[in-house]
Amino acid sequence: MMDVERPVASPCVSVCALDDADICIGCQRNVEEITRWSRMDNRERRHVLSLCLERARANGQLLIEPTKSF
Repeated sequence: MMDVERPVASPCVSVCALDDADICIGCQRNVEEITRWSRMDNRERRHVLSLCLERARANGQLLIEPTKSF
């Protein structure tokens, strides 16, 4: 039996508002990343999550470091 990987979950936290750079203040994704999410494969989604983490760190919005990889 083939092992099927579950889709990587969306980082959406239902705080949907764009900042001046068009980055969502809730999930740290840009508009393209948000609209393409459902069509991305898991490799692309993991890449977007790493970008979100970098953005949160750069903006001082990361309160705790994640302990689990995505």
